[in-house]
Amino acid sequence: MVGEVEEAEFPERFRSYSENERHWQARREFILRNLTPDWAGEAPWPAGRIDHLLSLSMVWANHLFLGCSYSKDLLDKVIEMAEGIEVEDVPQFTTRDEIMKKHQH
Repeated sequence: MVGEVEEAEFPERFRSYSENERHWQARREFILRNLTPDWAGEAPWPAGRIDHLLSLSMVWANHLFLGCSYSKDLLDKVIEMAEGIEVEDVPQFTTRDEIMKKHQH
């Protein structure tokens, strides 16, 4: 029971102060889906590995909700990691290049 409580509370410590509920729930799901099984018996989780996962979760959330752009390889990786996570009402962004291309025609 204690282990279950710790596991349930584990991701909550990584929520950003300014992160709204919708963004947090999506990022929380990303984190939980990508915790590898070999971490299950380790407490605390290895700092380097969890830092890497948290960074990837922020890349995914920033791309999804804020329209931030990153390298193709990085985006491919986080999109693959987020496969199956359903987020409603995702904003649609237009890049500068798309706007410029539209005005050239």
